[in-house]
Amino acid sequence: MATATYPPPPPYYRLYKDYIQDPKSAPEPPPPIEGNYILYGATYTTDDVLPSLEDQGVRQLYPEGLNVDFKKELRSLNRELQLHILELADVLVERPSQYARRVEDISLIFKNMHHLLNSLRPHQARATLIHILELQIQRRREAVEDIKRRREEAHKLLKESLGCLDGH
Repeated sequence: MATATYPPPPPYYRLYKDYIQDPKSAPEPPPPIEGNYILYGATYTTDDVLPSLEDQGVRQLYPEGLNVDFKKELRSLNRELQLHILELADVLVERPSQYARRVEDISLIFKNMHHLLNSLRPHQARATLIHILELQIQRRREAVEDIKRRREEAHKLLKESLGCLDGH
């Protein structure tokens, strides 16, 4: 008995079997989900907004506002993280029972750094898109130049060919 590499598709494909002959016969797709929804027991939202640290129940270690100097704040948090890791190492050697508070402090710093980096995602996406578009423009200009060069070569060859034909 031969077995298929993949299981058969779900039976929904039968709803679309007459689609090729009559595209109007296919059922309408469900409307897009808006707002909150539950998936595998966790609640998600379709709002594409980065929740604030306060909304997540995390204390914010950097100043709030639109004029945040991301580079400065990330460097500051990084220095603080290094200090806390050294303190954790010291606590683990001297007073091992008191490590939990240091680990919580390190976790808080990581959450703040993670939030700052996620705040930069829209800027990163915009810069990436600009770079991709600039590369496409450059490639198209090069292609146009190549077409112009080949057209000139073709004109030159045609003139030479006509000159050879006229000379005979």
